[in-house]
Amino acid sequence: MDSFHYIEQLCLQAKQASRFLAQASSNEKKHALQLVADQIWKEKDLILEANSKDMAIAKTNGISPAMLDRLMLNETRLSGMVHDLRHVADLPDPAGQTISDQVLPNGLHLRRQRVPLGVLAVIYEARPNVTVDVAGLSLKSGNSVILRGGSETIESNLALIASIQRGLALSAIPVEAIQLVSSTDRGMVLDLLHMDRYIDMVIPRGGAGLHDFCRSNSRIPVITGGIGICHLFVDESANLEKAIPVIRNAKVQRPTVCNALDTALVHQSIAAAFLPSLVDVLAKDGVTFKADETAWNILGPRGGVVSPAGPLDFDTEWLSLVLGIKVVGNMDEAIEHISLHTTAHSDGILTENAEHAARFVQTVDSAAVYVNASTRFTDGGQFGLGAEIAISTQRLHARGPMGLEELTTYKWVVEGDYHVRP
Repeated sequence: MDSFHYIEQLCLQAKQASRFLAQASSNEKKHALQLVADQIWKEKDLILEANSKDMAIAKTNGISPAMLDRLMLNETRLSGMVHDLRHVADLPDPAGQTISDQVLPNGLHLRRQRVPLGVLAVIYEARPNVTVDVAGLSLKSGNSVILRGGSETIESNLALIASIQRGLALSAIPVEAIQLVSSTDRGMVLDLLHMDRYIDMVIPRGGAGLHDFCRSNSRIPVITGGIGICHLFVDESANLEKAIPVIRNAKVQRPTVCNALDTALVHQSIAAAFLPSLVDVLAKDGVTFKADETAWNILGPRGGVVSPAGPLDFDTEWLSLVLGIKVVGNMDEAIEHISLHTTAHSDGILTENAEHAARFVQTVDSAAVYVNASTRFTDGGQFGLGAEIAISTQRLHARGPMGLEELTTYKWVVEGDYHVRP
């Protein structure tokens, strides 16, 4: 079978499964997810062995430390994935929920009711946890899904999908509800993007190149996001003692992910007092710094951890222990910098001034805007969604972490008494 017909076969099976899922009860979907979680944990040794193969090949191929961190599974991470899957199973089912309900003057009864999107295609890179997160959220919300992971994670994904499908085989849900493109042939991605007869939404999770490719080549609506050049602005009124731990958490807690901090903007009136302390604390964690001219004049090399910022440094998602520093004259200048360099993911202000906080929130147009908190909270689990299928930086049809509700649309249900329109 050639690649086009292979992809078309997956799509046909996914479409048929989506029709079944649209009628499946909440209990059937919950039970299926519980069985899948049990099966993954039962087969954890097989999954970790497959992941070790991916890791060995990735290291040989010289994949970056950030990508290796995303690729790596261990028993703790796998346990977390299974825990999240069980949590999703216990969440309220959005499918069938009534959004609005009214009776018109003519007696027609109208309601808007949540329904699954249908068939999803999720294209992603070196993150095997995405396989489980997406499978859980898709099934719980009543969607079937076709997964296409990167070549660097193929062994892990094959093992995970095998476990997921063996779990589904014990349930009332068809195994074709969750499928994986088992080939690493990149041509199949293009085939997938052309299956608009079957697929209702494409969600790429990866670098800018993947997102651009999907936007340029897809015949299907594409939700993009997950690329984060994130900022925190330290206002002149900020509590400087409390600001440093927030910045440290945003940068250091897990530097290889999209909601990690990339640039600290510091008000000029506090820069001379604040920046040396900030650098000295974060340098102990191995952070190095790219400083704009004003910050460089204040800091200098600071023992070799600070260097002058280059022309592209403030447009770089570091995904590592590197932090950009820029001194700004006021909040307007901070907001202007963010508007020029942000990817509309997660940006925040550290301030004790309620007026400044309100204006920052109103003016900064990102999917998540923070006041006195780390950007690391932009996450489906942290936002109470159970997990996320992606973090959207678009305005339509969802923004920020996409959980169960974001994987539904709605239909109008109209009930009459043999009404006719006059």
